[in-house]
Amino acid sequence: MSKTRKIFLGVFGGYILLTVLAFIVFGSAGKNEDFRPQDEFNLDTWVNLPGSLDINKAVLYLFLAGVLTCFSMVYVARRMQQRPNRVQTAVETLFTLMRDNITRGNMDSATARKWFPFVGTLFLFIWYSNLIGYIPLPTNTEHKIDVFGISFPSFSLYAATANLAIPLALALVVWLSYNIEGVRAKGFVGYLKSLIPKGVQGPLLLLIFPLEIFSNFMRLISLSVRLFANILAGHLIILFMAGALAVLLGIAALGWITIPAGVALFLFEVGLVATLQAFIFATLTAIYLGGAVSQEGH
Repeated sequence: MSKTRKIFLGVFGGYILLTVLAFIVFGSAGKNEDFRPQDEFNLDTWVNLPGSLDINKAVLYLFLAGVLTCFSMVYVARRMQQRPNRVQTAVETLFTLMRDNITRGNMDSATARKWFPFVGTLFLFIWYSNLIGYIPLPTNTEHKIDVFGISFPSFSLYAATANLAIPLALALVVWLSYNIEGVRAKGFVGYLKSLIPKGVQGPLLLLIFPLEIFSNFMRLISLSVRLFANILAGHLIILFMAGALAVLLGIAALGWITIPAGVALFLFEVGLVATLQAFIFATLTAIYLGGAVSQEGH
């Protein structure tokens, strides 16, 4: 047996032993009847404003994502150097991804030049919104902590994109953009005709055309729900693995098993899912824009 395998088996065996001991010592401790994991997504009002313009933690997360997006776009536009440093190299790699892979890869050159700022900004905004959601911030006003007699909100995870209203608003902007662009490029009647696949004629038009219109509207749901569901599910799984499951079941020792899985899931969500969902949303936006102005049928 190799030395590496021996070390792995030793660490794994020690971990199992500690878990068994924890079950024996703390078996039924830790249950909290009042704990509700869904409270993470409650939006308590921080500042009351007229109408529905109240300020809460979702507004804070959107503001942070907006600031980071604006900063990135300005940096890309104004800080390019002939001999790039490491930061600029990373920025240029991201710029190339947005320009060549996402935008130019899914529409013609003229449309890409016109819509790249929109698609790039959309990608960055969703990406930052997702990433910020995995940074613990003092936004939990329901459970506060006392520091030298002063109450502060406790740290918690929250993602604006885990609130369906945000992905739906972004999807609505995309839906209006590519439909309006399609009408501008082809005219209203021409755009409606372009929705019909080539070769469909006669009575089949009465069946296919309503389906294509319905499919067009369904893009609103597919864009928004995909982003919302993936980020929400990721946050809930991390929350459960990080200790919520042990609290709900009243088995404190369960944390020895779930916390390592929670850390692994956290790294997976930050390293892959946050970027992948922003990439998919922006890519589909580019595909819809490119298809709306394309002169070829589908």
